Amino acid sequence: MPTGSHPDRVPRRPAAFRLVDLGRQRLRVAVWPGEPGRVPLLLFNGIGASIEMLMPLAELLDGIETIAFDVPGVGESPPRRLPYRLWMLARLSARLLDKLGVDRVDVMGVSWGGTLAQQFALQYPQRCRRLVLAATAQGALMLPGRPSVLRHFITPRRHNDPMLRRRIGGSIYGGRVRTDPTLMQSIEQFVKPASRYAYLLQQLAVAGWTSVPWLPLLRQPTLILAGNDDPVIPLVNARLMAALIRDSRLHVFDDGHLFILSQPDETARVLRQFLDEPER
Repeated sequence: MPTGSHPDRVPRRPAAFRLVDLGRQRLRVAVWPGEPGRVPLLLFNGIGASIEMLMPLAELLDGIETIAFDVPGVGESPPRRLPYRLWMLARLSARLLDKLGVDRVDVMGVSWGGTLAQQFALQYPQRCRRLVLAATAQGALMLPGRPSVLRHFITPRRHNDPMLRRRIGGSIYGGRVRTDPTLMQSIEQFVKPASRYAYLLQQLAVAGWTSVPWLPLLRQPTLILAGNDDPVIPLVNARLMAALIRDSRLHVFDDGHLFILSQPDETARVLRQFLDEPER
């Protein structure tokens, strides 16, 4: 069974890994244990990123059962043969929760995963207690980053070429990665090779998708996390989502697109504070 751990790294809160079959689709799933009776946290990851990218944050959330999985074709989840849309992946996520015996969750999505988190919250409002959107946007109607930055997100090459990643990391991710070149090297243990085909399917899943018309319909308390130096998703997108979602708040990090990796302790602190608030 896969462990998902770097050989030179001792996890602060080890996860239990398993392969879960949902019909014809098999998913690699990680579950970090938490306190009984507490609402678990379901994490959705960025494009081309495997569970490992979420480890530094998940390991800091002591007491909160945390669930993450590799989407089809990413990490150790086998690919799908046919394209899919976000609503289909949201449905697959709900089926996974059924399989795990989990009824209600808090949902957090990072970057590409933030679009899936929005879709899940709309599609399954009774199953999503609270929503956290990190370094993400509202889809096709977003204000995009500069073309010189976005061209590096057309293919998964930055996942597969460490030399390229170190060379362009500061300019495409911004924030502390821009000012501290060693930071990119320190997080490379969490970056796994990405499949071109699976990456394409993730791109197709969000093609033409936007949440702008229905963000005002969301009723979940929502925390929006963003960096003030994010070349991929400019801060104005987070401000727009905060304006459209009725029960929302915005927390801005003095950082870039990868603040959950460059500031995992502070991200965990802000996240826990939000999740610990009494229900209204």
